[in-house]
Amino acid sequence: METATGLTFRDATDRDVDPLVALVDSAYRGDSSRVGWTTEADILQGQRTDAAAVLAVVEAPDSRLLIAERDGALVACCQLEHRGDHAYFGMFAVSPALQGGGLGKVIIGEAERTARETWGVTEMHMTVISVREDLIAWYERRGYRRTGRMTPFPYGDERFGIPQRDDLRFELLVKPLAQV
Repeated sequence: METATGLTFRDATDRDVDPLVALVDSAYRGDSSRVGWTTEADILQGQRTDAAAVLAVVEAPDSRLLIAERDGALVACCQLEHRGDHAYFGMFAVSPALQGGGLGKVIIGEAERTARETWGVTEMHMTVISVREDLIAWYERRGYRRTGRMTPFPYGDERFGIPQRDDLRFELLVKPLAQV
């Protein structure tokens, strides 16, 4: 489906794994991520994801990895996972060079519509590193609310990065999805 922003959405396939790993890592880690505002480079080093993790999302039966392309080029992605009465939103990345231009709002809107129409869910859930106040504020402007429910960061598992501080946790954010 093509949108007014010139974006085309589709589900990822196994052929998309390597470009998706590169996109997600570029949006959050290393110097390339500093071009955009979603960087985690000061709190985590190393990888954000790997090919095995991306492939697992692509192949999971109750999961979709939604890709946004513009003129055939990968510009954003997000994970949607059906979890009963809600969907989980994760692996959200927008190309750092395109951040701040409104693409994120379009992507998250499409993700919410897709989850609601595909699975009939009434809520979207996500987890965000609790020290990412700017990112949490962005989600709050999109209708997500903080729950105060925290889960530990997986310290010692470098598949999720190498923490640069010892106070990292994930906070659950929730948004009711209006039925249309």
